[in-house]
Amino acid sequence: MNANISRHLDRMAAEQPETAALKIPRGRTGEGRIDYLTLSFAELAAEAEAWRARLEAAGVRRGDRALVMVRPGLPLIASAFALFKLGAVPVIIDPGMGLRNFLTCVARSRPRVLVGIPLAQILSRLFRRAFRTVEIRVRVSSSLLARLTVDPHPDLARPSPAAEAVRSVGRTQECAPDDLAAILFTSGSTGAPKGVCYEHGMFEAQVRMIRETYRIQPGEIDLPLLPIFALFNPALGLTSVIPEMDAGRPAAADPAKLVQAIRQEGVTNSFGSPTLWRKIAAHCAERGVALPSLRRVLCAGAPVPADLWRAAPAFLPNGELHSPYGATEALPVSSVSAAEIEPDGVRGACVGRPLPGVTVKVVAMTEGPLRGLAEVRELPAGQIGELIVAGPMVTKGYDALAEATAAAKIPDYGATGGVWHRLGDCGYADGDGRLWFCGRQVERVETAAGPMFTEPCEQVFRLHPRARRCALITGPDGPALVAETRVRGRADADRLARELRELGRVHPHTAAIHTFCFRPDFPVDVRHNAKIHRLALAAWARSGRARLHRVD
Repeated sequence: MNANISRHLDRMAAEQPETAALKIPRGRTGEGRIDYLTLSFAELAAEAEAWRARLEAAGVRRGDRALVMVRPGLPLIASAFALFKLGAVPVIIDPGMGLRNFLTCVARSRPRVLVGIPLAQILSRLFRRAFRTVEIRVRVSSSLLARLTVDPHPDLARPSPAAEAVRSVGRTQECAPDDLAAILFTSGSTGAPKGVCYEHGMFEAQVRMIRETYRIQPGEIDLPLLPIFALFNPALGLTSVIPEMDAGRPAAADPAKLVQAIRQEGVTNSFGSPTLWRKIAAHCAERGVALPSLRRVLCAGAPVPADLWRAAPAFLPNGELHSPYGATEALPVSSVSAAEIEPDGVRGACVGRPLPGVTVKVVAMTEGPLRGLAEVRELPAGQIGELIVAGPMVTKGYDALAEATAAAKIPDYGATGGVWHRLGDCGYADGDGRLWFCGRQVERVETAAGPMFTEPCEQVFRLHPRARRCALITGPDGPALVAETRVRGRADADRLARELRELGRVHPHTAAIHTFCFRPDFPVDVRHNAKIHRLALAAWARSGRARLHRVD
């Protein structure tokens, strides 16, 4: 069986050749509507084949690692599928992770090929050491409309899109399910980013699980607010409407433009972070508008806050808010919808039941590698521990990081013959089989009375309107809470600290928090702008630069 993920694009080009596959914004019409360049599935398949031909002519071959540094939309989708078709391995790194981390990731991934915009080509010359393995450079236009710049070699005649779509099916390399397909990097929210090795069979499992869990049908229309998720759309038969936003700065996105795209194009599906969807929800509430075409919104990257769960029915009159749970190394693990949520709970974030074919265990927290399940102690329902997961979408290791792989994976010599992934999260299972997320294991706060976990504690304080985003940290003298808010002088800060202390005093798991500090903004991950860098906040609070407010 050929498990090459690119075959799905060829299949969709044959089954629905005239259906729009990609819509790329290129300005406004005289009436103020968004003007899109539209490619059908047949045309997108032809574009991917054109990229494949050019890459092959440049010397790219099966098994080559290719660093992809292009704009979202057509360049990302066409280049990735072209590389899949060749049996090459796209390496996709978030450029916003910082130059030092980025260069470290490039050097570790050892790409032979660089497919990149002019700036990427310049970087590869300036930082030769990190790019020393690159032998082939393929230049791509920096435009979102990059099409003609990636045409085949001049000597290659280009047939009609429909004919090319059909012919391209035979040019896809045969790949086994366990063949390496791509290297995708973690966000690095609690440590250095790591390259995750994806096999073609893992992508296949993800596509199947997403389609079945959310009942996604070919012909639906998606607004991918996280660019890499647009790569799933050709396999799902979805039209991708590329959003008008800077993917490197999602928190700066204009919600008015996103709402216009949803309403104008009849978008039925969208995946984005809680940060973005809070902005969209607030925009809809302020203007009294709804998004009736949306059937589902998938919101992930951080726990969905209570106010967004509460707001969802108003802007989704015909749809539902869902929160899939997982990690770059294992996604999706479980999913929860608005109907199952207790918006004002303080027991952690409910992330739903494991999906079919996925097994999750809550085990006693341990440090260091585990050599097998015999070293794991499973905990009863209601007890917080470390979450581990097994399933067809679970990746087997990190790229060129043997120690990190050993620390994160538990070999399973039993029924599955695969691995369990240690999610690095703390949580528990309730009596109904639902999972509850309580925070990252490395971010828990150890006290003499036992560990304190970020999510259940922060939920208590998020009930205050000025602490919608807050972080439990280890402060100079024990547990402390940082709230993202602007304070107007010492008196205002002292008053807010007292109000937060009163909220915390009521609950046993937050009664020990006496220290509070405030910042106008939080350090967050680039990918979602939602994961808080709590360890960085803890270092700031202990540095002497933070003004601490202790309330007895």
